[in-house]
Amino acid sequence: MKQEYLALARRSLLLASVPESNFDELLTQAHIRSFDRGATIFLQGERASAIYIVAEGWVKLYRIAPNGAEAVVGVFTRGSSFGEAVAFRHDSYPVAAEAVTDCTLIRIEADSFLRIIRESPEVAISILSATFAHLHALVGQVEQLKAQTGPQRVAEFLLDLAPCTAGACEVTLPYDKVLIAGRLGMKPESLSRAFARLKGHGVTIRQNVAVIDDVAALTGYLEQDPALAWSKG
Repeated sequence: MKQEYLALARRSLLLASVPESNFDELLTQAHIRSFDRGATIFLQGERASAIYIVAEGWVKLYRIAPNGAEAVVGVFTRGSSFGEAVAFRHDSYPVAAEAVTDCTLIRIEADSFLRIIRESPEVAISILSATFAHLHALVGQVEQLKAQTGPQRVAEFLLDLAPCTAGACEVTLPYDKVLIAGRLGMKPESLSRAFARLKGHGVTIRQNVAVIDDVAALTGYLEQDPALAWSKG
């Protein structure tokens, strides 16, 4: 395994608190898996047997509703892990995973992790940390849906990706706009309207790049009361 992947895995929330000896054992038994864009990593309902850390690229988790609609549950990139809790129960995946871009994943077998937890119970703390992070992210998504307008959700998405904290800034959209819409609980046409509304708040979309005139001004708009945000949209 490349040294950069080992270092990335070491910094990940999943493995950051694992003792060095246990970390070495886990990564010795781990495998690197590469997937092309659009490839299925696992299917909803498939038996869970592994945990994944994203080394390169982007991965989405999604569910297919009875009516055939796709609901995006999460989108993950470098250093993020997924599949922990369900893999340890050897349960079925409640979601499917797909490569949003060409991606490289570190695959850790759940049985290997469980064996180490039995030998060193303190390793379980890392699992609790990762599980809490996923729960916190889901709570944040619910809050977005309940307490923010569509344009505010898009503004927060852009600010989270922004490489600067003040002044003008350019943000490269990491994946296509259909997935951005799904990630934010919107339809593609609603996303287009949200981008149009954000022009009045200094955001210009040029293909896959968002140009923000003033990060502080956009942050101020994000923090407005939703009713006021709509009225000024």
